[in-house]
Amino acid sequence: MLYYSTNKKAEKATLEKAVVKGLAEDKGLYMPEKIKTLPKEFFDKIETMSFQEIAYIVADAFFGEDVEAEALKKIVYDTLAFDCPVVPVTENIYSLELFHGPTLAFKDVGARFMARLLQYFLKKEGQNGKVNVLVATSGDTGSAVANGFLGVEGIHVYVLYPKGKVSPIQECQFTTLGKNITAIEVDGVFDDCQALVKAAFMDEELNKHMKLTSANSINVARFLPQSFYYFNAYARMKEAGKADNLVMCVPSGNFGNICSALFGHRMGLPIKRFIAANNANDIFYNYLKTGEYKPQPSKATLANAMDVGDPSNFARIYNLYNGEHKTITSLIDGETYKDEAIMKTMRECYAETGYVLDPHGACGYQALKDLLKEGETGVFCETAHPAKFKEKVDAILSTDIEIPQRLQEFMKGTKQSVEMSKEFGDFKSFLLSR
Repeated sequence: MLYYSTNKKAEKATLEKAVVKGLAEDKGLYMPEKIKTLPKEFFDKIETMSFQEIAYIVADAFFGEDVEAEALKKIVYDTLAFDCPVVPVTENIYSLELFHGPTLAFKDVGARFMARLLQYFLKKEGQNGKVNVLVATSGDTGSAVANGFLGVEGIHVYVLYPKGKVSPIQECQFTTLGKNITAIEVDGVFDDCQALVKAAFMDEELNKHMKLTSANSINVARFLPQSFYYFNAYARMKEAGKADNLVMCVPSGNFGNICSALFGHRMGLPIKRFIAANNANDIFYNYLKTGEYKPQPSKATLANAMDVGDPSNFARIYNLYNGEHKTITSLIDGETYKDEAIMKTMRECYAETGYVLDPHGACGYQALKDLLKEGETGVFCETAHPAKFKEKVDAILSTDIEIPQRLQEFMKGTKQSVEMSKEFGDFKSFLLSR
């Protein structure tokens, strides 16, 4: 299958090129030339299938033309060595717990899948030299990518993160690894980190010096596998007899996660509608209301992984629906919550149900409470384990959340990071020296 750029000025690319290069030459994001509709028979029996079985069928529709069947099956099954249960919170609101992977965050699936797919192409082509993965993170992406690629031969990862704007536990998960992982602490915000990554891809001298790709959700191999979550969620809700009039709510920052859900919907996944839940960074929410997309400098919030002022994947959503605002708003609703509202939601949910929300999941839960209609059942994504934000959650809920053993191990390591300004010249010089 070929992939075209959302800016439609670059030549179409193979899957291999789209994965290895990450961003098109015209600065656009790659999109698959066609999106296959899955057969009715698949959805008729989906509730009898495991997460891995479902994911392989979906992956085959995306990547089967370009990856050998046995290799793709191995990639899928290696990636999904864990489950993502759907847990009831109230009578008609369920939590899709996406934090059962290695770093306890939803991005584990995309990162692990991409690492294995990239390695597959490198081995298949017998390519010499090292591929360098650049990834900007507002929190969870960095840890998922760093751990997904840790020790993978022929690949070096550079994680750019905003100084003082990720949680201590998140920071531990990508600054203590060493080996083929380099953490870069940028004196700025997430948008500055993302701008450095995009500028690097467009710099001719850098690209002659080293082979670059991205593991942010701008890469098709990172965001498309996240659609597996939504097919599995539908299967588990159908198994429970709750799949009619199903609404999915996705806490959204860079919009890769909800974008993957929308691709699933285009493939036939019978979700009635979607809700994008934002924190105070309400750029997409304002687009839904006005039809105008106006990027803004990102604002620091409790839900820091969603602190994005110019979400990259908006271009994919816009492209997927041919820029038709009416079509987009008929399928996607939105809501936005400031820190005070997030804290209130976390306290109320804990007091009323005993369920511990992290700040990101709180946006999703509250959006369902506010926007769910009579007769609908809502599922929101709980995108990361609350312990990843232990200081915030404990202070808000007056609790002492237990830190899972996997997180405790990260905290024993020694921080290794490179301090960096937000000026591209400094970042370029650093990479040229590598």
